[in-house]
Amino acid sequence: MIEMPAVVGDVVRSVGLSTAMKAAGVVTGLLPIPQPMLLVGPGASKRLGQALAGFGHRKILVVTDKGVAKLGLAKAFLQALRKGGADYVVFDAVTADAPIPVIEKGIAYCQRRNCDAVVAFGGGSPMDAAKVIAYAVANRKHPRKLVGYFKGLSAPLPVYAVPTTAGTGSEVTVAAVISDPDEGTKLVIADTRLVPAMAALDPSLMTGLPRDITAATGMDALTHAVEAFIGQWASAYTDRMALAAVALIYENLPVACRNPRNLEARERMALAATYAGLAFTRANVGYVHAISHQLGGRYHTPHGLANAIMLPHVLRHLAPAVTKRLALLAVAAKVGEEGEKPAALARKFLASIVAMNEALGIPEVLETLREADIPALAKAACWEADTSYPVPKYMSPETCA
Repeated sequence: MIEMPAVVGDVVRSVGLSTAMKAAGVVTGLLPIPQPMLLVGPGASKRLGQALAGFGHRKILVVTDKGVAKLGLAKAFLQALRKGGADYVVFDAVTADAPIPVIEKGIAYCQRRNCDAVVAFGGGSPMDAAKVIAYAVANRKHPRKLVGYFKGLSAPLPVYAVPTTAGTGSEVTVAAVISDPDEGTKLVIADTRLVPAMAALDPSLMTGLPRDITAATGMDALTHAVEAFIGQWASAYTDRMALAAVALIYENLPVACRNPRNLEARERMALAATYAGLAFTRANVGYVHAISHQLGGRYHTPHGLANAIMLPHVLRHLAPAVTKRLALLAVAAKVGEEGEKPAALARKFLASIVAMNEALGIPEVLETLREADIPALAKAACWEADTSYPVPKYMSPETCA
C-alpha cells in the first residue's frame, strides 16, 4: 500500500486532470494491489514447478506459444510438475497480440480439460492470454464482456507466471491487453485479482532471445518506467520503482544485447521489467502506450518496438511540462550529474534514448505506417490517453499526428 502522504502528493500533482481522473488517481493509490511471490535466478522456473506441484491443483493449464514450446524452454518447469505428481496440459496456440479468437480456443480448452489453475509461460502475449483465460473461465463471460475495469464478479482461476522476456512486467501487473482482429484494435482488461500469485524470473530462459527481441522488450520496460515517472499519478513508491528500473536498464540492456548469454545482465533486466511493472501498475502510462496500441491493433507492430520508436518523439513534445522529472531520469540513467541545470539534463536524457535506440538497432520510424491512416490513429490514441491515463500534458490529435 502507498502511504497517505504519497497519495495526497498525487492529488496535488494531478491539478490539470479532469475530476474523474483525479478521483481515479486517489482510488488507485489506495487500492490494495497484491504482489506475487517472486522466485529469482537461474533455475527459478524449475523451483516454481516444484512449488506448484504441492499446491493441490486438480489440473494446471500452461499457456504459451509455439516458439517457446519448440525451444523447450518450459522443459524443466514441466518436469518439476510431473515429478511432483501435478497433472497439467499445455495450450501453445497463442499468437502475437493475444487475439480474441485464440483466447476463445484457450477458454474452451481450459473448460474441456477441467483445469483449475493457469500458468502463463512466455512473453507478453501468452501472459495476457493466460490472464484473460483464467478470468473468463471463472466468470463464464466472453473476453469482450470483460473489457474495462473490474468487469468480473468472480476472481480468476489462480494465475502463475514465468516470463521469457524482460519487458512487459505482466508478472506483477493488474492488466491484460488483447486484440480484436475484426476491428483492428487492442482492448484492455484490468482487475487487481489478475496479478499472478507467484512468478519465476529465470534469466536462463532468456539467454537465447534474438537481439532484436531483447532490444525491443528492454525498451518496452524503459517506456513503462518513464511514463510512470512523468505521469501525474506518480508517488514516492512508484518513483523508487521507476528510477531503479531505469538505472538497471541503462546499465544492463546494452550488455544483454552484446552478450546474450550473460546471466547477470539478463537477471537484472528481468528485475528491471518487474520494477517498471510495479511502477506503472499504480502510476499508469501515457501517450506512448496510447499510440503504440493503435499501431499494434492496425499493423500488428510488436508492442515493445512501437514503444521504442514512439518514446523519443512523445517525450520531445512533453519535455517542457516535465523538465524536472526528465532531469531526475537523466541522473538515474547516469547520462548527467546532479547539480546540472534541469533543462540540460532533460536534453541529455532525450538524447540518450535516441542514442540507445540507434545502438540497439531500433528504427526511427515505422515503415508500415500509412499516411492516410495517421488522422484516425492519432484521434484514437488521444481518446485512449485522455480518458484512461494521467498524462502530464494533453496533446491534440493534430499534435499527435
